[in-house]
Amino acid sequence: QVSLVESGGGSVQAGGSLRLSCAASGYIYSSDCMGWFRQPPGKERERVATIDSDGSTRYADSVKGRFAISRDSAKNTLYLQMNSLKAEDTAMYYCAAERVISTGGYCWGLPQYAYEYWGQGTQVTVSS
Repeated sequence: QVSLVESGGGSVQAGGSLRLSCAASGYIYSSDCMGWFRQPPGKERERVATIDSDGSTRYADSVKGRFAISRDSAKNTLYLQMNSLKAEDTAMYYCAAERVISTGGYCWGLPQYAYEYWGQGTQVTVSS
């Protein structure tokens, strides 16, 4: 049984920062694809950032230079550091995982339906 639990969301003013966490339990390892996705109000879910088995990271153009994805293998936790937040970053944020060895940005290319495990989401609201 795999479980992903996000935390760290909240309300913040534009320009502020938040750090999201995703605690993984069960058969999820540091060698798996993991990523952050978000669904803004009234819009489809979109990819935000992914991290491969070899540590390669990829970001959506809209968050490059502001967000950073990382993982702590010892704690089996995925993070998303979000800086310089904008109103358009308002969304429900989800972490996801897929058990596959990956390198060189492979996880970024996986379609959302290929991610088998999803968390319940954490809300981020940025006020301008």
